[in-house]
Amino acid sequence: MTDPHSSVNTMPIMEHLIELKNRLTVAMAALFIAFLGCYYFAADIYNFLVAPLAQILTELGGNRRMIYTALHEAFFTQLKVSFFAAFLLAFPVIATQFWRFLAPGLYKNEKAALAPYLVLSPILFIMGGALVYYFIMPMAWKFFLSFETMGGGDGTLPIQLEAKVNEYLSLVMKLIFAFGISFQLPLVLTLLARIGFATSRGLAAKRKYAVVVTFIFAAFMTPPDIISQVGLAIPILVLYEISIISVRAVEKKQDDTIDEEDEDEFEETDFNMT
Repeated sequence: MTDPHSSVNTMPIMEHLIELKNRLTVAMAALFIAFLGCYYFAADIYNFLVAPLAQILTELGGNRRMIYTALHEAFFTQLKVSFFAAFLLAFPVIATQFWRFLAPGLYKNEKAALAPYLVLSPILFIMGGALVYYFIMPMAWKFFLSFETMGGGDGTLPIQLEAKVNEYLSLVMKLIFAFGISFQLPLVLTLLARIGFATSRGLAAKRKYAVVVTFIFAAFMTPPDIISQVGLAIPILVLYEISIISVRAVEKKQDDTIDEEDEDEFEETDFNMT
């Protein structure tokens, strides 16, 4: 008997491999084209990423600069920045190709359940990146720059920041990536709830462990300062609570669906008996 909810297409293994090759080709082509465009605008992307630090240094005054100490450092930094920006730009195309490869093997209800996450995932990533760029980084940079000293005439030397281009941009991209990935937490836990690997009661019971793991993760992913660590940990804990609420909503919807199916089955059985 054919499952009415099924839209699965059976394909030989060779056709699956050809389909996978085609999807990967499109995804890689999108990433390559985005990389070329981002490399052309690498200087503008660099200026955007360095803006939070540049603004604070301008307020402090003086002849401030960023340096690189290896001949190839600036060039490879531009490549790294271009690839990072290209991946963000090409992610919708990559995710779409991944979805189109998986979609023929999914049931209709599975497609309906997964489709919204393709839209929500980049939105949440952008929200996480915006939080760290506009809020966390300015506070963290001010904290680090507070350790500068002007020196004096008594033999003390000034302590002044001369940030390396590669180290600064690597730190910024790491923070943006960490916050963006952390903001995927509600989506991941909701998906786990849909397939039965997580429950709202279990998540609530493990809340105290989640707090410990969150602060360990924040300490690992951020610089060794309390501002960035707390700035990452608190949103994750808030998202964890939102995830519990989301999982409860999923469970309620699943229970309502089961009740409706039971009622339909009961009515059909009662009709057959009469």
